[in-house]
Amino acid sequence: MNCNDAAALIATYADGETSRLQSHSIRRHLRGCAACAAKLEALTTLRARIRAEAPRHVAPAALRARVLATADALSQASATRRPADGRWRWIGGGALAGCAATVLAWSVGTAIIETRVNEDVAVEAVTSHVRATLGNHLIQVASSNQHTVKPWLSARLDYSPPVPDMAADGYTLVGGRIDYLDRRPIATLVYRVRDHNIDVFVCPSRTRLAPSDIRAVRGFNVAHAKSAEMDWLAVSDVNAAELTECIDERNSARGAGAGQYLRRQRPERRD
Repeated sequence: MNCNDAAALIATYADGETSRLQSHSIRRHLRGCAACAAKLEALTTLRARIRAEAPRHVAPAALRARVLATADALSQASATRRPADGRWRWIGGGALAGCAATVLAWSVGTAIIETRVNEDVAVEAVTSHVRATLGNHLIQVASSNQHTVKPWLSARLDYSPPVPDMAADGYTLVGGRIDYLDRRPIATLVYRVRDHNIDVFVCPSRTRLAPSDIRAVRGFNVAHAKSAEMDWLAVSDVNAAELTECIDERNSARGAGAGQYLRRQRPERRD
């Protein structure tokens, strides 16, 4: 097994999903290849970090109140309506129970969807960032020249993404790639600040993206901004203030005013 073969199996091996023969082969390769062993260690460390830092989503208090109110209303309706015939009582009770279950399922499902709909794209963006980083696919076109990156992306998409130059503000363009977000191909710009990579997903405003506040997902920060024509979603492990600043500088470079969406909740910057 060579490094190319191992690279395709490291994630599967870490998940314990390789066959016995594959596991034996990759273990032999890892003993003699420091680079692949380092990739496995990085993946294991990242998994441990995600498990330790991933937020636990608790159902909101409003959902509990709605469920209890619905159950109470159905209970009162059942007590008020008492058919004389036992057979109809049994049928009515079964129908009422079915309606209660349907209403309860609808209430719970609606609340969960409302809570999670805006989380999904943010989680998807973080997943894409992690997958590209671990799979060494972070950059498909490597260049610090926006006039090189922009045509490369435009030739492969049905829109032409802006590629702002923010080097003067400390955010160095290192390249770009085509990724998938919200079930469509999307331009992904890669910037670097110190030793941190920042993925900036750029797409037309019609695409559904996360709301404008800064948030943490699985140990990564996600920031969103919106201009007249484009949505911007930035993902990185840099601190929240610095990622927000990156989005603000992007708007300054574009001459747009979308930075106001984030400045309302801009956190204190910490190194």
